[in-house]
Amino acid sequence: MVDTHASGFLDVGDGHHLYWEECGNPEGIPVVYIHGGPGAGCAPVHRTFFNPSRYRIVLFDQRGAGRSLPYACIHANTTKHLIDDMEALRVFLGIDRWLLFGGSWGSTLALAYGQAYPDRVLGFVLRGVFLFTRAEVDWFLNGMQHFYPEAARFFYEFLPEDERSVCLESMYRRLCDPDPAIHGPAADAWARYEDACARLVPLPFIPSIVREDGQSCSLAIARLEAHYMIHKGFIAENQLLDCLETVRHLPCHIVQGRHDVICPPRAAYALHQAWPGSALVIVPDSGHAAMEASLRSALVAAVDTFANQLGQG
Repeated sequence: MVDTHASGFLDVGDGHHLYWEECGNPEGIPVVYIHGGPGAGCAPVHRTFFNPSRYRIVLFDQRGAGRSLPYACIHANTTKHLIDDMEALRVFLGIDRWLLFGGSWGSTLALAYGQAYPDRVLGFVLRGVFLFTRAEVDWFLNGMQHFYPEAARFFYEFLPEDERSVCLESMYRRLCDPDPAIHGPAADAWARYEDACARLVPLPFIPSIVREDGQSCSLAIARLEAHYMIHKGFIAENQLLDCLETVRHLPCHIVQGRHDVICPPRAAYALHQAWPGSALVIVPDSGHAAMEASLRSALVAAVDTFANQLGQG
């Protein structure tokens, strides 16, 4: 495992403090790991996508996620806030331009940031592309049951029968309730549903882990995902494709699991078709989870290819 050589908290206003860390080569290609969810947070294993001799590796937890404070907070938590946070972090670290590496929601935020600050971007490595369209949100809530009916049944039956037709609104209300007896079970139900659909070969569900502050580790991903979904990602429909002109000149490597049920390949293919010069690799034996062996290997290869193109190392 690659050790960090710097870390801290960045005050980004609105009461939010972002956890960040750096590792790898301080003189290498700057790359920022943009985690999914939103709310998933980063972990030490995410450093391993990058060759530490070639890359200056930056990881951070978005507002409300991971070690950032306050935990699972949806106040002043929108896509625009997260874009501005990334730019504040770049300036704070003294980075001129960086490679954006993001999967799932991380691909959404990478594209949104890149379109806002194209002059600060070296390129993109994207996985499990999610463009945050209404169709993709509906698929998450209603479509995945075609492949994982048992997981969907557990998810829906968590709610009273008369609330299942408004599943997102009902779950969001529970997830935002301050009472742990209400938001805790709702968070576990949401996280269990998503986790069951994330891999080509599902793993046994691990019951919710409790943080040092006594809150469930499932809460941030469940509450923040529902928060962003109910607000349509805080972006216009088709915005990320409609505004591609600002970044089309930049290199983009797209890696997609063929059997990704959470973010099906259609979005990755649409992005590739709209982005001449982008590279698309569809991994035949992978689902959504970035750490599945074949998907991880393809992501590492994409990152190495990018370094080779820049003549680094």
